[in-house]
Amino acid sequence: MKIVIAGAGEVGSHLAKLLSFENQDIVLVDKDASKLANIDANYNLMTYVGRPTSFQTLREAGVETCDLFIAVTPYETTNVVACSMAKQIGAGKTVARIDNYEFMNNENREYFRTIGVDSLIYPEFLAAQEIITALKRPWVRHWFELSNGEILLVGVKMRELSKLIGLQLKELAALQPTFHISAIKRRHNTIIPRGDDYIKLNDILYFTTTRNHVDDLLEICGKTNYDVNKVMIMGGSRIAIRTVDLADNDYKFKIIEQNLDMCQVLAEHCPDCDIVHADARDIDVLREEGLDECDAFIALTESSETNILACIMAKEFGVAKTIAEVENLQLISEAEGLNIGTTINKKLLASSTIFQLLLDADSSTSKCHSLTDAEVAELEARPGSKITRGAVKDLNLSREMTIAGLVRDGEGMLVTGNTVIQPGDHVVVFCLAGSLHKVEKLFY
Repeated sequence: MKIVIAGAGEVGSHLAKLLSFENQDIVLVDKDASKLANIDANYNLMTYVGRPTSFQTLREAGVETCDLFIAVTPYETTNVVACSMAKQIGAGKTVARIDNYEFMNNENREYFRTIGVDSLIYPEFLAAQEIITALKRPWVRHWFELSNGEILLVGVKMRELSKLIGLQLKELAALQPTFHISAIKRRHNTIIPRGDDYIKLNDILYFTTTRNHVDDLLEICGKTNYDVNKVMIMGGSRIAIRTVDLADNDYKFKIIEQNLDMCQVLAEHCPDCDIVHADARDIDVLREEGLDECDAFIALTESSETNILACIMAKEFGVAKTIAEVENLQLISEAEGLNIGTTINKKLLASSTIFQLLLDADSSTSKCHSLTDAEVAELEARPGSKITRGAVKDLNLSREMTIAGLVRDGEGMLVTGNTVIQPGDHVVVFCLAGSLHKVEKLFY
């Protein structure tokens, strides 16, 4: 597939790097040559210096014959115009990153389709959705629902109370559990486990299960579920505004923001929240504002380091659930190794949405979630595909992937070595970064 990406900022560069690992034909366009220089030298892709809103640039970058055009510059107007121009000269699908939530309304999306913008991505909205998910299920690190919730992928950190620590995976298999361990995140590495792997303290285990067996995970992982009511947010960003909006009065929010002008904006957009003009990095401020009485603390400043440290501090105050926006990908593994709960990264969320467009022309049959070094994909098995030609244990599948579960006739089920995947099954696959294109070939 030929893909042209306009914008070599954080999101565009990250996407280009990920897609280059998937053996896609990538062209990255930006008017700043310095942003392209390092990427061009180290990754399997082409770069082009030029303005994304120039017809000459778009044509010379090959937009006329591209399957997908992605505009992710920092400016939504540039992205929308670039997509409209790209569509006009022949691009297959177009995707624009936006910053205005009003554009996401269903009645407005049709307008964008008429001008050539097929899909809109609002990373702050995606981040807010992840935060609400984390507040609803505070005992997990990650929660992915696939096939309308028939299959769940749940990431849980192993603490001292977990009954699984020290066990070998083949011991679990003998007990016929109601879950499947799809992957293990151990410090900086994601492991696709085999029967002889052991579960260790502080591992993050990615379980596949069905909705009616989620409570089993609580027991074996030594976790307890609890309700979140009072939430403190550090940083009045767009993510904070969208989170409060999505919460729909389910929580009592207090937002601490040190910029006075931003506090006035927050008061307008979040009228039911307590808005405090102060510096949340000050321990005395946090104490005075009642952090020790909060059920959750969310750090959403522009600094990943500040957010991580603030969450550590909140834990010391006794806050049960902390959530940190960590935009520096290199810090995510370090953050996950600390006692800070859930991490949110807009680049990974945007990547998940765009990968879904790549998986299938009919994106309703495909889902993808991107982690730092792995992907979770939901793929439909087509008639005659390799994945349907025998029991899973006899397919000689790559060690870079595992089949985590499937949905057949609307019912979710786990997969064993004896399972035979049938055409029409929706299969959940966990694979390491860079191997998704290999996995996809098994299903067609």
